[in-house]
Amino acid sequence: MKLVEKFVPEINKVYFIEEYTLIHILSGTGSIQVDFKNYFDWEEKAIFLEKGQYIKFLSENFVVRRITFSTEAKFNNNDVRVLFKHLISLGYINLMECDDCQKFLSEAAISERSLDIIDVSSQQWYWQNPFNANKEEYQIIFDAKDIIDREYFNHLKGDELVELINQRGYNAQSLIKDKVGISVNKLLASKRLSESKKDVAFTDKSVKEIAYKLGFKDDGYFNRVFKNSTGLTPRQFRENFDFEHRDRFTQNIIELLKTHHKSERNLGFYADKMNLSVKTLSKSVRLKMNASLGQLIRLELINSSKVMLLEGQSIADISIQLGFEEPNHFTRFFKHYTGNTPTTFKTKMCNL
Repeated sequence: MKLVEKFVPEINKVYFIEEYTLIHILSGTGSIQVDFKNYFDWEEKAIFLEKGQYIKFLSENFVVRRITFSTEAKFNNNDVRVLFKHLISLGYINLMECDDCQKFLSEAAISERSLDIIDVSSQQWYWQNPFNANKEEYQIIFDAKDIIDREYFNHLKGDELVELINQRGYNAQSLIKDKVGISVNKLLASKRLSESKKDVAFTDKSVKEIAYKLGFKDDGYFNRVFKNSTGLTPRQFRENFDFEHRDRFTQNIIELLKTHHKSERNLGFYADKMNLSVKTLSKSVRLKMNASLGQLIRLELINSSKVMLLEGQSIADISIQLGFEEPNHFTRFFKHYTGNTPTTFKTKMCNL
């Protein structure tokens, strides 16, 4: 069983995920928040969310297709869980790189086939291979994530957690550090922090209740851990988080980038506009948006160039408008960050 819905999400509304859900971004640029983390560059991508997560759209121009799956059996498959068990970043499939995904997400195909998109997407995820691991290594990594999701509130120590997942002869601790880039302890701490934020923001539980649920015997110690991670006490975090609250810092930097990215790439320009030092601005952008300011500037350049290409503008004209000295400089830039030349991109989009 599935429910397919095309809609324009409300800005800043918290959409709670109650079933396994695929969010297909049909159009729109800007920021999407999932579980208190902001992400960018989602046009023509499919995001996979599991029960207990939430998604919030921080820009006004998104159009999405939401596919909700009510069946449980499919999602117990070890190959499928890579789409939904997020580690250090949000799981997604780039539909521009997946012709089969595009086919199955057509309105006609999706009405006839229920779960084919999940199979095709998991195959594409392994092809994308974000952690540069083989399939058996992926299973070890996601075994660890399954155990973390099941045991996070028991206050397991890192060595106790590793002992639970070291049953296939792998050194899971080293494998995860090598492939994912962070330790098992940090994965565990990240899960606890995310769940504690949800309890603080979305329930009226006392800090003591939340601390006890997460295995902290001392709510004072939980307060200190929470503040060290977020910069706010649980009480302050609850007071500051509002379902309808717009993150003004995020919105301000987005507006500046949209207005000035074609002519300004100097970080000092944006720091001056935000009345911050370059170091403070860079740190805040990285913390709130999971990207560097330089990455966001490049993203705006890519998005603008895609629009111009689809409008029929020449590569020479686009390179001038975006501040490139030569058309071939723009072409190299575009291919480096998209994987396609401008001409190939335009051909692919016109054939969709």
